[in-house]
Amino acid sequence: MRHITHWIDGKAADASGARTGAVFDPATGRQVAEVEMATAAVVDRAVKGAAAAGVQWGRMSLTRRMAVLFRFRQLLDDGAGELAAIVTAEHGKVRSDAAGEVARGLEVVEFACGVAELLKADHSVDVSTGVDAYTLRQPLGVVAGITPFNFPAMVPLWMAPLAIACGNSFVLKPSERDPSASVWLAERWADAGLPEGVLQVVHGDKEAVDAVVAHPQVQAVSFVGSTPVARAIYQHASAAGKRVQALGGAKNHLVVMGDADPDVVADALVNSAYGSAGERCMAVSVAVVVGDGTDALVEKVADRGARLVVGPGDAPASEMGPLVTRAHLDKVRGYVEAGVQAGAQLVLDGRQHGHGGDPAGFWLGPTLFDGVRPDMTIYRDEIFGPVLCVMSVGSLDEAIALVNANPYGNGAAIFTNDMAAARRFEVEVEAGMVGVNVPIPVPMAYYGFGGWGASIFGDHDIYGPDGVRFYTRAKKVTARPLAHRGSLSFPTNQ
Repeated sequence: MRHITHWIDGKAADASGARTGAVFDPATGRQVAEVEMATAAVVDRAVKGAAAAGVQWGRMSLTRRMAVLFRFRQLLDDGAGELAAIVTAEHGKVRSDAAGEVARGLEVVEFACGVAELLKADHSVDVSTGVDAYTLRQPLGVVAGITPFNFPAMVPLWMAPLAIACGNSFVLKPSERDPSASVWLAERWADAGLPEGVLQVVHGDKEAVDAVVAHPQVQAVSFVGSTPVARAIYQHASAAGKRVQALGGAKNHLVVMGDADPDVVADALVNSAYGSAGERCMAVSVAVVVGDGTDALVEKVADRGARLVVGPGDAPASEMGPLVTRAHLDKVRGYVEAGVQAGAQLVLDGRQHGHGGDPAGFWLGPTLFDGVRPDMTIYRDEIFGPVLCVMSVGSLDEAIALVNANPYGNGAAIFTNDMAAARRFEVEVEAGMVGVNVPIPVPMAYYGFGGWGASIFGDHDIYGPDGVRFYTRAKKVTARPLAHRGSLSFPTNQ
């Protein structure tokens, strides 16, 4: 059985005798590896190593830092297929989904390769006689990323490249459910010439997370996960004076106007609700049909969902893989039963969907509910599985009000050919990322990713220009020649 260790100071760091956790192949239900769980002492060792390495890295020229970024970008591109296979093996998503994850992470690396342009600051000449004013953007020091199981390659790539490019050292605490992708990335960073200690990887559960958040040398924390944990990390880290960007859960709605092509909408709903087994924070989990047409749309979605091929992620024919763990499978199945008990119409029961994998795997097929009400748990809670709820309203006003009443505000979409309706929706809907005839509106690397409401805690999006601002701090300088003779009067601009 494979033994997955931490990556500290440029090499695998085996903590012999440490507590370990199980890593499973979701398609078979069998344990395939054990991963070490970091203690506070291991986290302290990693952070102190990062702090020591970060001093020299932060002072290194932009030219030399960019050379490492460009080499890492090439190594990641060359090894994209290998990394996607690692993601599939431990997460369970089909290979095309895993390849897409790596590609979206690569986009942020490419954005980070241009950080020299992004770090250029302001300079004003002669703000007063012989006095210049300008700003510097400097790294924070040690920053940390705590990343989720659903994108074990992409989310670390949303954080580490930009943080490192800005001159920080980075401590990554990936999900213990699928940790191997983070180790592969650390090895590629080393191959690219990143100095030892600038990137550290510590595995673990809550004990490791708490140690990272509480460590006095960690200056900023980036997090992606559930809303309760995001809120707790934000509260504890910000109370300690750290910068925090903590992204939480979601309940993404797709509003369907009467003029939208039902076949196009049905395809979009199936892809966005059931892709990666619904284990995406940007998955569409609620379809809101405006006016007539609910029955016809539900029929089309049910027909497409019933024909989806569910099986092992590495099987070429598979269109949807298993859920990540048995515990998560049981949780999602519990939501399905709760929806039935609450009176929602179970149009497509994923518990009965066939699959081409091992019976012991963590299987649940596409599930579709109609007649869902706002008081039902299948509507209120983030299920994080292949469960789509359908609701009907009478007008766009009602649809927008429904979306805005939900505490989450990660993403929302509208499908329509009426650009006036689309314009109104994009302005009035309370969500951080909006799609117009795009079901999963994940922004490009040069824009930034972040929701509203209970989907985010903190003032900065992940990656994009906000990422540069998050991982650096501005220093304002006012300067004039030392030879100038001043006075005791209050300085003014003359």
